[in-house]
Parts: sequence; structure tokens; C-alpha cells
Amino acid sequence: MRLPIMSVAYRRAGAAFAVTVLTACGALLPATDAHAFKIFGMRFFEGEEDTTPVVDPVEYSLTLSEGTGDDELRETLENSSRLFQDKDRPVSGDLGLVIRARDDRDRLLAALYEQARYGGIVEVRVNGRDIDTLPPDPDFPDGAPVPVEITVTPGPVFNLDDVVLKGDAVGRRPEEYLKTGEPAKSTLIIKAGEKVVEDLKEEGRPLARLTERTAVADHATDEVDVTIAAEGGPIAPVGAVTVVGTRTVDPLFVADYSRLNNGQPYSPEDLRKASERLRQLGVFSSITIKEDDRLAPDGSIPMTIEVSEGKHRYFGAGAQYSTTDGFGIQGYWGHRNLFGRAESLRLEGSVSRIGETTDVGDLDYSAGLLFTKPGAFGPTTAFNASLKAQLLDPDAYKATIFTGAAGVTLELSDFDTLSAGGEVQWADVEDAFGNNEYLTASIPIEYVRDTRDNKLNATEGYRASINAKPSYEINGETFFSSFEGSAAVYYGFGEEDRFVLAGRLGAGVLVGGSGLASIPANRRFYLGGGGTVRGYSYQEISPRNDDNDILGGRSYVSATVEARIGITEKIGLVPFVDIGTVSAKTAPDFSDIRAGAGLGLRYNTPFGPIRLDVALPLNAYPGGTRYGIYAGIGQSF
Repeated sequence: MRLPIMSVAYRRAGAAFAVTVLTACGALLPATDAHAFKIFGMRFFEGEEDTTPVVDPVEYSLTLSEGTGDDELRETLENSSRLFQDKDRPVSGDLGLVIRARDDRDRLLAALYEQARYGGIVEVRVNGRDIDTLPPDPDFPDGAPVPVEITVTPGPVFNLDDVVLKGDAVGRRPEEYLKTGEPAKSTLIIKAGEKVVEDLKEEGRPLARLTERTAVADHATDEVDVTIAAEGGPIAPVGAVTVVGTRTVDPLFVADYSRLNNGQPYSPEDLRKASERLRQLGVFSSITIKEDDRLAPDGSIPMTIEVSEGKHRYFGAGAQYSTTDGFGIQGYWGHRNLFGRAESLRLEGSVSRIGETTDVGDLDYSAGLLFTKPGAFGPTTAFNASLKAQLLDPDAYKATIFTGAAGVTLELSDFDTLSAGGEVQWADVEDAFGNNEYLTASIPIEYVRDTRDNKLNATEGYRASINAKPSYEINGETFFSSFEGSAAVYYGFGEEDRFVLAGRLGAGVLVGGSGLASIPANRRFYLGGGGTVRGYSYQEISPRNDDNDILGGRSYVSATVEARIGITEKIGLVPFVDIGTVSAKTAPDFSDIRAGAGLGLRYNTPFGPIRLDVALPLNAYPGGTRYGIYAGIGQSF
């Protein structure tokens, strides 16, 4: 017998399937026990604990059985049951317990449909009685937890059979949306309908809508037939763009920066990009872009950008640690909307190498003032300016440095950016060549192509960059230039990309100058430390003189390979190998190749992985670093 899904399995299945259609893409979320801690307002390991007092608390004991021995199914049911998730917390009143039990029955049926089990039955008994036979105002005995028994008979898994597309969806290939023979999970059927509409909208049809989405189950064959029909509506360009919700941000700037221009073809992808672009400004706590439900008289589709402004002033702190370089701490204060067009001003400072030395005069200090004006010369540009002061004392040199810089960044495409500007730097440096002062004017130029799927924790794509920095050292009347390039590639595989292979290759060269002494020590090349070759201390890898003094080099080549292995959703292990060489010559001679290897631990958070790496140098310098432990936030690259 072939029946509509909405009437199979159980007498309340209609309500249950309606719930699935509306909420299967996110509402059936598991609750969590409360064993959490906070850092800077972020909770780790668990969700927020609900401390709201319960009125007329009623304790209950729960028995949930499904009888198949399928651990995955049982976990799905447990995650869907509020009674199970909140089993250690009483409900409010006897009627509240019955309401919760009835809600659980619908939620469990929805969970069965999500698993393509359309012949399932969910029986719920409270205090020994079926919930449908309980009076409107039940009264359970006091003094002991009320017994609740949930018995789930899942039934067989139904597979997809015929998939029919109708209306403006005709002509498309059904297998692009649902594949015959696969389990007929309700979530897949829901997403198929959404994708049909999305595909029609991608054709420039903003009023596309679903007109039918039905699924009929045949209990004799355990198969499901699906029919999806949609109406595309007319092709229409983007019309007038209205901005609502701004308080201190200029709404004209928001509309311009979104790049949703009157007359351009309508595209959902353009709307997503506009939303992401506005989000990256950092001034809004929420952004929603909506098209009107009807066309304007000129045939265009009006758009509305709804925003809610967040806090514009912010401050924070951070820290990192390595056994080779000691502790580093940073602090910052910023304003995200200085003049009403998302101008950003940030004041930051840091102290590093704490613990490596006990002399405060030998620590590294840095302070900076950074200004960014997005949309400075059109919506694809940004103006950047900075002033920085540094007192540095690594092993290679001791320096006092002041730098002023300004430049423009241009977005060439969704993946490509080009930046150029000017920089003036004064440096007083003491190194193996003595004490020298440098006044250097430079023109930094950089091109970046970034296709990574996630900037904080990439699983696919790549990031490649090339930069040049032509420079003139005024005191010594010396021209020199640095050129650097790097590429990082990511490849994820396995279920939900639980395994990621990541590799990075970098190289640089310094040309010009009469000798190393004519080039400021901070502009020469070094490797070593948590960001390059782990296992060695910061700038430890470098050409040296006869006294073993670190000189810095004119060229370098470095490479890193990591295997990022997800052990759980939150925890990962990362074995890695780093290799690098720094040469005194313009062309790398690979006469001194250094390598480090180790193992890292990652804990994923919304703001990037927390990283702990332990590394050993495979060919340590005599008297040099023997191991390194590095802690910080974010992947190593």
C-alpha cells in the first residue's frame, strides 16, 4: 500500500512531519550538561547553564528504549529528546511534564523521519498510562519521581524511488537534487526543495518560490516518491537599495559598500557576498539583506539591508608562550566607527621574551597606532596608515625602531587583493657589525590570492602571496630591495574533512646594498621559532661569523608539512615537519639546512584553534636550542 508520508507510522505523524519540514535544518538541537568555564566571556566544553528557578518542580525518571542496538540511532533519539537531555532537571508542574512528553513524541518522530524511518512508532507512557489517555489536568503522586517510559519502534529505512520535478523546475535533472536508492531522509527532501528555488534565483529570478513538495511512502516496498514543483517568476535586476537600523553609521556608505548597485542582475550569491562584506567591517552585530516580495513598477526588485550596530569601542588582550622565546603579552584598544563610515582606529602594545631574560631592558617592546578607512576611494579600496615604535633585543641584534607607513589596498576580485604604499623607518641597530643608524624609505607592494574556505582553520583552498619592497637607505645612500613569495595549500578528506593535509612553501631574496652591514639588521632574513621552523628559537637559523654571531642572510627557503587530524569535533592532533635554510648569498646555496619535527594539539573554538606544539630540532646548533614548546591561538599557518 502506498500512502502519503504525513499519515503513516503513527496517528500523530502529520504533526510530526510538519515539524520536520519546518525545523529539521536546525531546531532539533541537543541540550548539554553544565560543566563549563569562561575565558574573556567565551565558554569552553559545554553550553550555558540555565539557572532559572523552576515553579512547582516535578521530578521524573526516564526510560528510553528503541530495541535495535543501533548506537547512532539511539544517540540521535537521545539528542532529540528534551526529557532525556534535561533528565537531571525537574519540569514545572504535572501538566508541564505531560506537555514535555507530548512534545518529545513529535520530536522523536521527526528524528525518525530524518533517518528515513517512516514506519516508526513512538509510544510514551507517564506514570504507567499512555499520554493520550491522561486527563487535561493530571495529578501524579508526590514523594517520588514520576516514571516516564518512551518506547521507539524505528521501523525499516525507506529509500528514494521516483523523483519528479514540476513547474519551472521541469527540464532539470532530478538526480542533481535527490538520488534514487539513497535513504529518503526528510532533511534531504527539504534541502532539495530549497535548492530548486535557489537555482531558479541564481538565474536572476528573485520571486522564485516552492509550490509543491510532497513525499509519498510505500510501506510494501519501503520506498518514497518525491514531487517538487516551483515557480520561477520573472527575471529582474536589483532596484532601489534601502538601509534601515543604522544609528551612527552613514546609511549611504552601507549601501555603497555593499556593492548592490541599482540595475545589476539579481543574484543570491551577490547578496551573500554583500552580507559578508558588511560583516567584515566589524560595526554591525547583525546583518540581513532582503528582497521585496514584489517587483517595482520599473520591473526591478527593491532590496532592504537591515542592520543592528554593535559596540564600536573595544579592548582586549592576548598572550603566547614558547620555551625558546618566553611569554608574550599584547593589549589593544580600538574604535570601529570613528567618523561614521566604519573608520577603524586601533592602539596596541606588546611585551615579549618574558622569562627568557630577567632584565627588563632586554625584553622586546612594541607599540602602534593603526588607522583604516574602508571604501576610501570606492567600495573596493581601503586606506591604511600606521605609526609604530619598537625596542627589540633578539639574539641577532638590539634595535630601536620607529616606522611610519601609509598605503591603499585594492580588491581585484573575491580572491585577489593588491596593496601598495610608502614607508619611512628609522632604526638604531647594534649587531655583529657594530652600532649603526639607518633611515630607510621604502615602497612596499604586495599581491595576495586567497581561496581558503575558512581563514581561521582552512580545510581546502590555498593562499599565495608575492611582495616586493624597493628601499633606499638615506644615511648610507644605498639602494636595496627585498622580494618574497609564499604559498600555503590545504586539502581535507574524510567525513566532514576530519583529516587535513596542509603545506607551505616560502622563499625570499635581498638584492642591492654594498654588503650586509649596509642593510638594516631587521630587514635581513632569519628563520626559527613558532612561525617558521619550530624546535629552534626565534631567528636562530642564520649565517654566522667566526665568533658564532648571528648575521642574518640575503636569501631563504622554508617549507612546512602538517597532518591535521580531528580526534573529536573539538580536539585534534597535528604531526608536522618544518625545514628551512638561510644563505648569506643572494641565491640560496642550501649549505646549511635545518629541520624540526614535532606534534601539536589543537582545541577548536569559535575564534580559531588554541594551539600547543612541541618540536625538536633534527640537527641542532652546538649549544643551541634542544626543544621548543609553543602555545598560542590559530593554526601555525
